[in-house]
Amino acid sequence: MKNKNTIIILSSFVILIFAMFFGDNKLFPFFLVPVVFAHCDTMNGPVIKQAQKALDTGNVNLILIWVQKKDEAEIKKAFERTLSVRKLNPQAKELADMYFFETLVRVHREGEGAPYTGIKPADTVVEPGIDAADKAIENGSVDHLAKEISTLVANGIRERFKDVMEKKKHINESVDAGREYVESYVTFIHYVEKLHLAASEHSEHHESPAKAGTEKKHEH
Repeated sequence: MKNKNTIIILSSFVILIFAMFFGDNKLFPFFLVPVVFAHCDTMNGPVIKQAQKALDTGNVNLILIWVQKKDEAEIKKAFERTLSVRKLNPQAKELADMYFFETLVRVHREGEGAPYTGIKPADTVVEPGIDAADKAIENGSVDHLAKEISTLVANGIRERFKDVMEKKKHINESVDAGREYVESYVTFIHYVEKLHLAASEHSEHHESPAKAGTEKKHEH
């Protein structure tokens, strides 16, 4: 039973990742779809928080995990420069730290294939789904998150299925009625397709642009 519950939790978490990428604002008003995860460029996001720890301790390894191996040299160089300058005075420390944050986040996002648009303020509102996922990791438990997402997904499937079946009853009444059925049918099919794809594939945290461009899509 324990293993079964673990599988259910993990599957639900995969569906959460899908919701972030393929969410529908009818079902997921709190999971509007970003092109990539947006909180890595905020002042209170995980990247900059870790960067602050790295600078305070002088341990560059704390932030190298956020960049690709090919970018390590650039980050190490920027890190050493920052450590040297921030010792001068409080103003220099503030400017040097921001320089390092900008460099780190830019390189991190480039590694994801995402554009760099600057550092966002600490009070920037991020997608609640991302915030909930972070809190689950911090708390060491995904139970509440998995239950919440599973409920949202189940309700979304039922809602769309109900709409399809209702419009199917009137499919032969007129061309307009038939078109309404087709529209509802396509919405339902693609919704389930995306859920099934996300739950069954072992995809990377951020899909590479090359893979995204070659992904085979079902069309109607």
